[in-house]
Formats: sequence, structure tokens, C-alpha cells
Amino acid sequence: GRVTIIVVDGMSRDGTRERVRAAIERHPDRSLRLLDNPRGIVPTALNLGLAEADADVVVRVDGHCEIAPDYLERCLQGLEASGAECVGGPIETVGETRVARAIARAQSSPFGVGGARFRTGTDRPRWVDTLAFGAYRAEVFDAIGGFDEELVRNQDDEFNQRLIQSGGRIRLDPAVRSLYWSRAGLGALARQYFQYGLYKVRVAQKRGGLAAWRHRVPAAFVVSLLAAAGLSAAMGSAWPALAVLVPYGGAALGAAVLAARDEPAAIPVVAAAFVVLHVAYGGGFLAGRWKFRRGLRS
Repeated sequence: GRVTIIVVDGMSRDGTRERVRAAIERHPDRSLRLLDNPRGIVPTALNLGLAEADADVVVRVDGHCEIAPDYLERCLQGLEASGAECVGGPIETVGETRVARAIARAQSSPFGVGGARFRTGTDRPRWVDTLAFGAYRAEVFDAIGGFDEELVRNQDDEFNQRLIQSGGRIRLDPAVRSLYWSRAGLGALARQYFQYGLYKVRVAQKRGGLAAWRHRVPAAFVVSLLAAAGLSAAMGSAWPALAVLVPYGGAALGAAVLAARDEPAAIPVVAAAFVVLHVAYGGGFLAGRWKFRRGLRS
């Protein structure tokens, strides 16, 4: 009686809607609702859910996520103990196939995702700039509004940065556990991270800067690749390109060995996933600098 579950569906055709309706019929005593999201993007789904939510705490759970049985309990304990406006935990990234599991390893590596603690993990509670699947005090949304519907990606990063700029705090607690299912292939991963990089530029424009330095590193890497390739072509020599590729390749391979030391056969795929993560995100960031070059629009 204290928990309401709101499923906001982007007009899916995979049987989700039927399963939710069946659950509603089987459990009429449960507070379970199904809402339509005709636009089919995450921020509109979140705002539709917020409009229906009537609670002291609102928890976001995405379709690629599976939360632990004690997730809500741990989040509530964390909110009470810390006084934070948002509490969440590190995600354990997993995959269903061999390639997906290798991608999951790359997404959990500091070399792959930088200092994103909610992805790489933490051994103690700590204050962070963002996290996934947070539990928010409901008054936060009354104070700073909902999610920005222009941001197809990174709407949670923008919201969390806005929360911190308004004086709020975000607590990452290792007792709060969840699984995150990675993309199944390198192509899907590239599309995902290109969009992350693209919309990160828009977040920076809206919030007056980036929340962390790590977001600039992949773009700098892509620029160095392009500059080295151009210099190699102008000089008729491979040395400029090798000066960038060899150190990076060695670092990627070393990080892949560390990430997959218990499964040596996965090392080449993990290394390839690192390349995809960095080049796709960096390329997306550079594309965003062009796409959103006019800055904030009226």
C-alpha cells in the first residue's frame, strides 16, 4: 500500500504492454499503472510518470535495469541517513552473449568510462556528480522541475547537474545494488555512445559547463587521431599516426587484459569495445559542437 509502480511504455510491440495489463488484472489490489508515451523517448516518459506520481520519494528504473529486492529499502535508508536529495548505487553491467559480456567489462572499466563511479563501483558511500536509477525526494521536482524533453540522451545527467547547482547532493551507496544489461553488439554500442557524446554538448550549454573533465577526453582523442592522420598524409609517413595509435593501443590492450584476466578469449573484444566507446563518444561530442553551434535557442 505504500508503493506505486508506474510503467510508461513507448508504444512498444514486444509484448511489454500485454504483460503489464495481465499483471494489473492478476493483482487488482496492487497499485500498478500503465501509461502511454507516444513520443517514445525517455524524458517524456519520465515526466509522464512524475505527473502521475504521488509519493515522498520517486525512483527511476529503466528498461535495461534490474534492481535488487532490497533496492527501495536501501535507497530510503540512504536518504534518511545522508540527508541527500538523491541516492543510488553502482550498477553491475552484464550481458547475455559473449560480445555483450565483453562490452559489459569495458563499460565497467575506468579506462573505458573514466571516473564514472556509478559504473566502475565504490567500496564506500560517497558524494558524486551523477548516477543511474536514483531515488529522489519528491520535493526536488517541485523545486527545479522535471526532465528536459529536448535531451533524447543525457537527460539524467542534465537533471543531476541542475540539482547540484541548486544546492542538492547526490549520494552513491554500494549497498544499493542493480544490474544493467549492456548493448548486444559493437554497432549498437557505437550508436548509443555517439548519442551520449552528441547530447553532452547540449547539456553543457544548458548548464553552463560540463560536470566533470572526463567528458572532454574522448573528443580530444578523436581530434588527435584526425590530426595525426592528416599529418601522416601530408608528410607521406606513418610515424605521426603511429605516435598516437601505438600508445593508445598499448593502453587499451593492457586495460583489456586487466578487465578480462579471468577470460582471456574476451580480451580482443574488450579492447575493441574500448575503441568504440572512445571514438563514438568523442565523435558524437564533436558532432554536437557543430549541431548545437548556435548555443541556447529561445
